[in-house]
Amino acid sequence: MNRFTYDIRVYWEDTDAGGIVFYANYLKFMERARTEWLRAMGVQQQLLRDETGGMFVVTDTQVRYQRPARLDDLLCVSAELKHMGQASVTLSQRVVLAADPTYKLAEGTIRIGWVEAATLRPVRMPAALLGTLERHRAPSTEEPHRRT
Repeated sequence: MNRFTYDIRVYWEDTDAGGIVFYANYLKFMERARTEWLRAMGVQQQLLRDETGGMFVVTDTQVRYQRPARLDDLLCVSAELKHMGQASVTLSQRVVLAADPTYKLAEGTIRIGWVEAATLRPVRMPAALLGTLERHRAPSTEEPHRRT
């Protein structure tokens, strides 16, 4: 599972006065896809926090908005792990129309860091979590035979 996808329907609450998806809601859609991506790997964030005392926090985002989504559109949001460190991961995320995946709405890079929940200080991710993430990392663009 290199690229994970998750479908999201646009509701009234997602749109602005102009009837298009409010720009900040794309970050919410991406958050949902990241959460479901972790869940698909067997990572339950609340259980992980309870057992390890750590949690993920967003440390950096970069989003490019390309086209608007509208009420009732069915969106496909992807999450793909691009880089791993000992205390953070960087994902590439994209939002497209589910009916036409070539119709890009937004795409970005999200970096999430692992912190101690009590102090919010960065710490190394647990070994089991690192192993799970490593198994789902996208091949490097430097590798000669990249899977798509």
